[in-house]
Amino acid sequence: MTDVLETRNSAWTSASAILFDLDGVLTPTATVHERAWKELFDGYLASRPDVPGYREEDYFDHIDGKPRFDGVRDFLASRGIVLPEGEEHSSTAESAEPTVQGLGNRKNQVFNDIVSAGVEPFEGSVRFLEAAVARGLKVAVVSSSRNAPAVLKAAGLDGHFEIVVDGVVAAAKGLPGKPSPATYTYAAQLLGLPSEECVVVEDAVSGVQAGHAGSFHSVIGVDRGAGRQTLLEAGATSVVNDLQELL
Repeated sequence: MTDVLETRNSAWTSASAILFDLDGVLTPTATVHERAWKELFDGYLASRPDVPGYREEDYFDHIDGKPRFDGVRDFLASRGIVLPEGEEHSSTAESAEPTVQGLGNRKNQVFNDIVSAGVEPFEGSVRFLEAAVARGLKVAVVSSSRNAPAVLKAAGLDGHFEIVVDGVVAAAKGLPGKPSPATYTYAAQLLGLPSEECVVVEDAVSGVQAGHAGSFHSVIGVDRGAGRQTLLEAGATSVVNDLQELL
């Protein structure tokens, strides 16, 4: 047991920074995303009785950790459906014909409606964050979500992070989303550190793959449902059920 603890601790204590994913790592909003995606696709597929309905595993197989519109495209592709892109700020309520943009924006609306009631961060993650900061490590959030600042504020964590690389930043900088390591690499650059000194913390397969694809210090997987072995196979250096296990 001592050897296991030492291995887990070394995954971050010798680093200079921690790059946190948000949904599912710092806050339980991954479940809110799951709920919003299910509501979206249950409604959309109700008009497509020839297509298999939305299943719980679809979130992890096709959506989790990806930029929102990539999630729409990849889920639809799994059902053999191709939709036009549509207008950037369109919604499903504005057009008789569904589009990728319209569906994605509708999902975002559902998500924001739920989050507006407030978000309680994972207690173990907050303790780990505070321990990392107390140790002198720099921290940043790297999220595919375009709602990261709002979620951080709702969770009372916005004061901890000067660097937030979210979906809005990625789009503005032309950075490909996870599983590309580009957003994590950019966060390291903003912190003024080489990737090799930064730890990636992720709960999504695509996010772990992003960390593994870059030259990062280590990749800590947090199993919130994807599965320990799945995260290890995706490239995680180690996997925990709660970040408090690293303290």
